[in-house]
Amino acid sequence: MSPTATRVRFAPAPSGYLHVGSARSALFNWLFANKMDGTLILRIEDTNTELAKPEFYDAITEPLKWLGLKWDEGPFYQSQRVEKYLNAIKRLLDESLAYCCDCSRESIEARNKTKGFKGGYDGHCRDREIRDGPNVTIRFKTPKNQTVEIKDSIRGNVTFDTNELEDFIIRRSNGTPVFLVANTVDDADMQITHVIRGEDLLNTTPKILLMWEALGYGPSPQYAHLPLLVGEDKKKLSKRKHSVALGEFKTMGILPESMVNYLALLGWGPNDDKEIRPIEEIISLFSLEDINKAPAYFDMKKLYHINAEYIRALPPEMFVSTVIEYFQLIKWEPAYLTPKVLHDLASSIQERIEKLADVPKLVDWLFDDEFPAETDEKEIKKITKAMSLDKVTDVLDLAVEELEKCTWNETTIGETINGIGHTLETKSQVPIRIAVTGRRVGLPLFKPMEILGRQKVLERLREARAGLG
Repeated sequence: MSPTATRVRFAPAPSGYLHVGSARSALFNWLFANKMDGTLILRIEDTNTELAKPEFYDAITEPLKWLGLKWDEGPFYQSQRVEKYLNAIKRLLDESLAYCCDCSRESIEARNKTKGFKGGYDGHCRDREIRDGPNVTIRFKTPKNQTVEIKDSIRGNVTFDTNELEDFIIRRSNGTPVFLVANTVDDADMQITHVIRGEDLLNTTPKILLMWEALGYGPSPQYAHLPLLVGEDKKKLSKRKHSVALGEFKTMGILPESMVNYLALLGWGPNDDKEIRPIEEIISLFSLEDINKAPAYFDMKKLYHINAEYIRALPPEMFVSTVIEYFQLIKWEPAYLTPKVLHDLASSIQERIEKLADVPKLVDWLFDDEFPAETDEKEIKKITKAMSLDKVTDVLDLAVEELEKCTWNETTIGETINGIGHTLETKSQVPIRIAVTGRRVGLPLFKPMEILGRQKVLERLREARAGLG
């Protein structure tokens, strides 16, 4: 491997789902690796043994596959590399760069309360020469009166005073290493050249660099800490308040291409104000130095807008296959769904939706006898207030009469319904639309009515008319 080869890693911790913030980090690592003709490594930070399970791994890898973010090496699991981390910890102990500590959290807090100390751990065991054993942790001996400077590609130079850093734990009392050690060892072992991750991890970077130097690993990776993602309340995205799991966006019918395009805009973007562009162009333009360090606003309206543009750009055949695949995902199986009908209505549907989840409510009345016409009776009654009961019943009566005998095609159906409006000097389409589709708005009416068939159209008109007395 060339000493100048770019090697980046995406290293999420299992949590049961992939957060959009983590997805954005994965994307930026992937973009940078592709821009630099480098290597993307997938590493799973599963030092927490409770999360070291296949279903938690799938919750990371499957969304990445959905986005089309292919990694070059891995996945590597930290739970399978523990011996490397313990060897590094032993080395630090042997060289007096770490020490054993038998302080409980309660004793530390009691001492801090008595002394008024607010700096975390007070270094109580630093010179006590505690022997390793049950309930003993190992702490890194943070050097005093030094500074750690991080040359961050996004945030510039960031300096930490080591006097403000506690002697942090590197091995838990149960004998397992913490992720700080695992990250340090793995980044060196895997020859990582660039670390691109969220700014919420910035405060861990000086600790990693201190261990990096103590272990003699040589030149450290170049760091880039991405801005946080915030919601409308300007607060960090949280699962309790926002849609943050990538799987939720797949279920609501966001296309992977539009999700990638939108994630790329969260904190980054060229100065041409162009929002929608092919992934090849995004790769060619991408630069760490162009990433804004201010928090990035996760705007659902903009995501929907971009998704709508991608949907409209799909050729009819691809749109149909995408919709059918989505119906399978949400397990919607209408009785009369056919690809041909979807193809015939594709352009009309594409013009009216922002996400694939909008499709069923446009076409359920056409493909399923049990369509959820939740607005049918209510909307008819609303129209009777706006148009008067007599007008609505006259429209439905005449519609049954005329549609029963007219030639059954889109053109004649349209002419017939419009003729009813002229004859009665009222709006004819709205009552008929509600009676047939169950909704006040939707697709252009006449072609779908032709597809639905005369018998079903008349049945629904008569049923609506009967409901009015």
